[in-house]
Amino acid sequence: MPRLRPDRPPAVRELLASGAKSFSFEFFPPKTDKGARNLWRTIRELEPLHPTFVSVTYGAGGGTRDKTVDIVERIATDTTLTPVAHFTAVNHSQAELRQLIGRFASVGVRNILAVRGDPPGDPMGEWVKHPDGVEYAADLVRMIRSYGDFSVGVAAFPYKHPRSPDVESDTRHFVEKCRAGADYAITQMFFRAEDYFRLRDRVAAAGCDVPILPGIMPVTQISTIERSEQLSGAPFPPEVKARFDAVADDPDAVRRLGIEHAAGLCQELLDQDAPGIHFITFNKSTATREVYGLLDAGGYGASGRVPPMTA
Repeated sequence: MPRLRPDRPPAVRELLASGAKSFSFEFFPPKTDKGARNLWRTIRELEPLHPTFVSVTYGAGGGTRDKTVDIVERIATDTTLTPVAHFTAVNHSQAELRQLIGRFASVGVRNILAVRGDPPGDPMGEWVKHPDGVEYAADLVRMIRSYGDFSVGVAAFPYKHPRSPDVESDTRHFVEKCRAGADYAITQMFFRAEDYFRLRDRVAAAGCDVPILPGIMPVTQISTIERSEQLSGAPFPPEVKARFDAVADDPDAVRRLGIEHAAGLCQELLDQDAPGIHFITFNKSTATREVYGLLDAGGYGASGRVPPMTA
């Protein structure tokens, strides 16, 4: 039975404007029935932590569009959580984009994360605009904002977007997205606080004060390091990698180090005024909740009130 929800779901910009630290979780649409069961178990296990919002990614080339919408709709209607729908321009005409915006609006979803997206098959392949689509994320932001009272987020890149020729142009493109109507940003994953602070400082120097949420993924196995490089388009910091290499033959030690490193990174970010933390969960709750619980030392987490972990 659907739970009672406010007549007007909260917008992320309103939640961030409250001044409280934001804690949010990111999921992806599963490919199998087993994956779907795992996802919904994870969602239920994280729900008692009362995150600011949860987001659902959108596959390259729009391959998971319908699954993303279905998951976001179910979160909006069957849980107490505030969902954010990822939304890309890849392989979509403007008519299709408008139709999708309308579908989100029809189920009461007010929060969208607008990203241009990667080409299907090879994320680093040539970007080809749909003949009737939009070219840049800023165009997508303007379109979404023109169709209703949406709160729109965008992506930020601590190292720079892999397609940007340099940091300066990457910063200009980010500011353009904000001036197009973005309310906040979520970074690609990173593993050193200094990389986030450099991003924040150069954006501020460009006259942009949009809140930037750090995207954090705990390293729980050595293969995660390789995967993170593929997903972020940036090399894993060598000094951090050396710490993991030192315990690479002990999976339990790797996992403990990953939890400790992520918690320390989050604490440093929060202590230096990051507006919150966005956890990239890969549809698993255990590591995320362990990191979240450890943040209690700084007054941010919920140690002692985190429900038992089963996944």
